[in-house]
Formats: sequence, structure tokens, C-alpha cells
Amino acid sequence: MNDHSLTDSAPVHVIGGGLAGSEAAWQLARAGVSVVLHEMRPERATDAHHTQDMAELVCSNSFRSDDYETNAVGLLHEEMRRLGSLILSSADAHRVPAGAALAVDREGFAAAVTKADLDDVQRDSIGAPIGIGRRASFDEA
Repeated sequence: MNDHSLTDSAPVHVIGGGLAGSEAAWQLARAGVSVVLHEMRPERATDAHHTQDMAELVCSNSFRSDDYETNAVGLLHEEMRRLGSLILSSADAHRVPAGAALAVDREGFAAAVTKADLDDVQRDSIGAPIGIGRRASFDEA
């Protein structure tokens, strides 16, 4: 049996500060794991993003149905809440009226995720390896 735990290991590198990356980095840091979160912004902007915040919603502000009794998406929301999800706690804190759907104020939500207690998360960006983001020729490999 290995005596090393994740807290004794080299940092875990999480690529992307979107919904999944922000949640993964936060959960790992909460568990005492050293994390490096690689996010292209603010170094590289996109037409879709309007802020430098993590987990910025660029399309809909809705997380779909929040009804956990009759909807699988709502059940997933409830499970994430019970597991202490940063994304769901931020969404709940910035909820806007939308019937049975979980909709959020985009700016408030993204700011809350960005300002979360991420003291143990180092934010950094990396360049794309050859073949990702552009076509690689065999001469470059």
C-alpha cells in the first residue's frame, strides 16, 4: 500500500477556470491538496467573455431545472449542494427569479466563484501544446 496521500504529492494541475475547473480546483484545495489552476484569461481574451472572472457564463444564465424531486438535473444540483459545491453555493447566493429553473445573475455568480477562498490555489496560464488549438505539422513534432 502506498503511504503517500494527495496532500503530500506534487500539485494537481487543473486546466481551465470554467465551471468544472473552478469546482475541481476548489474541492481539491478544500481537501488540502496543492492546486495550480491554469486559465488563459486575463492573458488571452475571447469574444465570448466580458470579465476576467472564473466560471463566467457566456450563454444562458440558467442551470436548468432545480426541482430535485422530478428532474435529474435538479437532483444533481441537490447532490452537489450536499457535497459543498462552490458552484451551487455561488449560484444559490446569486439566484434570480426563473420559475423552477436555477438562474443566476451572471456577474455576481462569476465574481463569487472568483472570490472564493482559493488561498491554496495558484492561478497560472500555459501555452497550448503543439496540435492543440492549431494544426501541427510532422516537422514540428
